[in-house]
Amino acid sequence: MLQVIGHRGASSYAPENTFPSFDLALEMGADGLETDIQATQDGVLVLIHDRRVDRTTNGSGAVNESTWADLGALDAGAWFAPRFAGTRIPTLEAFLARYAGRTGLALEIKAPGVEAGVVDALRRYDLGTSLTLTSFNWESVIAVRELAPVLRVSWLTRTFDPEAIERVRAAGMVQICPKATEITPELVDLAHREGLEVRAWGLADEALMVRVVESGADGTSINFPDVLLGYLREHGLR
Repeated sequence: MLQVIGHRGASSYAPENTFPSFDLALEMGADGLETDIQATQDGVLVLIHDRRVDRTTNGSGAVNESTWADLGALDAGAWFAPRFAGTRIPTLEAFLARYAGRTGLALEIKAPGVEAGVVDALRRYDLGTSLTLTSFNWESVIAVRELAPVLRVSWLTRTFDPEAIERVRAAGMVQICPKATEITPELVDLAHREGLEVRAWGLADEALMVRVVESGADGTSINFPDVLLGYLREHGLR
């Protein structure tokens, strides 16, 4: 069954990477939540996608040049819609306390250097197969593999070909996360034969959504989980 993962929550309908967005994705029936991890200047792990806070808050500046005291006071909701005013940037600690054990989690490391802190935070929870750590940065996913071999690790990639599949398999990962535009049933089948799960990303429209469903992929992150879940139910896949 295709796993439907709320990309930064239900980010088509609520401010990305915030509790309102994550909660809404789960209310819609998503199987899990995807989010992005960075560190503040003083080492607090926070959930935000961009290197700078400008787009998704009322503040300005780089995440890694700001303290948690500064970031924690920013409004992370009003930019999206007035009713979300007062929404804050979550910490990884608060996110895990709220969702660990309730749903699947796909945690993306956005910048190298936070791997040890992320692994340490996860040690407090027995998440088993409900958690996957991902990154576009190869060095980050390898670092996580070395720090905690028991964790499920996946590589986010903009390409999808036999070489990428073999690279991930040889590194002992469990999953490859290719861009949706690159997915084909043949490559998904090859990954499966190599013992890998396939989780797509970058579903910008419903045509790509259908492409991923028909490819046989194991899961996908998506900004509008309700639409995908409706499609799956309509076609007897739920």
